[in-house]
Amino acid sequence: MFGRSRPVVIDTYGSGRRRKGVPRWLVLLLVGALAGAAGVIYVQERHLPPRLSAAESANLRASFGEADAERQRLQGELAETTRKLDAAVAENKRLGEDVASSRQAVERLQEDVAFVAAALPPDPRGGAIEVRAARISRAGKSLAYEVALAREGAPSKPVAGVMQLVVTGDSSRGAETTVSVEPVAVAVSSHQVLRGNALLPEGFVPRQCAIKVLDRPGGQLLGTRVMYVR
Repeated sequence: MFGRSRPVVIDTYGSGRRRKGVPRWLVLLLVGALAGAAGVIYVQERHLPPRLSAAESANLRASFGEADAERQRLQGELAETTRKLDAAVAENKRLGEDVASSRQAVERLQEDVAFVAAALPPDPRGGAIEVRAARISRAGKSLAYEVALAREGAPSKPVAGVMQLVVTGDSSRGAETTVSVEPVAVAVSSHQVLRGNALLPEGFVPRQCAIKVLDRPGGQLLGTRVMYVR
């Protein structure tokens, strides 16, 4: 208000108007965007795998679905196979336990038979192999036999031979007849029990049976005993 006054300049030619044109920052932004897009296209075309078409993408999805279904099927089969394997292992374990139990039962039975055989009275006829006890009976058209053989002492090696049954009885005509049964192989260590059936001739009625133990068919006599047929 009290200062020195300044002259006012009026620009009658419009020199103060803004210049028309694109700002530099916008130009740089556009150039950077174009360069980035070109770089992406170059990398995709030169270095990355080729892009799939719509049909190829559909085929790829279908193949993946089939592969996944096959994987699930194989996984199910694997689970079923594993289940069967576990069941087989459990069954084998059970069978092993049963076999062990049966083996123990057989061993106990053998010990019992050995005890009974040792407790039987000796064969009055003696012999290398004694016929300690026997039960001979008629079973229809057959002869059923149970024979207990034994040896004295503690033999280290079994004695091999045959058991021959010679049966005396009446034929179908009423005449006394002797029938020899097929020999049975034996191997007597300390004792042996023989059981079986022998077919008799038609109409033959047995009365007594001679039990003979031989070293071979028709060979040396190792023991013998005569029993009545029940």
